[in-house]
Amino acid sequence: MIVAAGQEVAVAGDLPANAATAARLTAQAGAAGARLLVLPEAFLTGYDEAVFAGPLPDEADLAGPLLDGLRAAAAAASTTVVLGTALQRGTRRTLSSVVVRPDGHTLAAYDKQHLSGYENDHFTPGDHGASLTVDGWELGLSICYDGCFPEHARAAADDGALGYLNSAAYFPGGEHRRDTYYPARALDNGFFVVFAGLTGTCGRESFIGGSAVYDPEGRPLARLGTEPGLAVATLSRDLVAATRAAHPMHRDHRPGLGTRVRV
Repeated sequence: MIVAAGQEVAVAGDLPANAATAARLTAQAGAAGARLLVLPEAFLTGYDEAVFAGPLPDEADLAGPLLDGLRAAAAAASTTVVLGTALQRGTRRTLSSVVVRPDGHTLAAYDKQHLSGYENDHFTPGDHGASLTVDGWELGLSICYDGCFPEHARAAADDGALGYLNSAAYFPGGEHRRDTYYPARALDNGFFVVFAGLTGTCGRESFIGGSAVYDPEGRPLARLGTEPGLAVATLSRDLVAATRAAHPMHRDHRPGLGTRVRV
């Protein structure tokens, strides 16, 4: 299966403009043969504290005209899209992954479980994991900081995921950590990782991109710098099986290590 990680500039608070950009990237991904497109964290709303503190779209907005252009692009491209947004969920506010299917079905499928920085002032963490299935591939959903916790990706792999999707927004200075965490999650679990990072300036913030697709040993199959575009690569079940056979860390994981003895 061909997948794409999309990287672009989001405009703080301009949801129609960001939805149009998402639709354009979807068309480009479809032209490249991608059956799945992953977009960055909070791409629909923009990642900006002033936006997070203000009015947010709710689930009714996701089903309405705001995303009609994206649904049309997903249908035309036969591409499933994972779109990041800040979201009003009743009395809760979350950082969420919205899945848009080629048949138009739209669902806020996952809420970020590990919040960082000023996110804690505005959002409630999600209380469960989630996986997405595309063309028979089960793929764990995650948002930025989630991928810094090995157990988050491990839980997806334990449930049968053959890949891990991460929508992110990394600030300048985070290059080393960004380029360490996500290949490590691939190697830990012997599965693919698709990482989509926000780039450019959004409101008062700046971001460093780095979108990539990593193979099950953590090697980049496709990777961007800070430029807008798509990182496109092909996922292979045979490569997952061969990697897990040669490097069985996931299989050999022990449920506990006993009592620690200090000497």
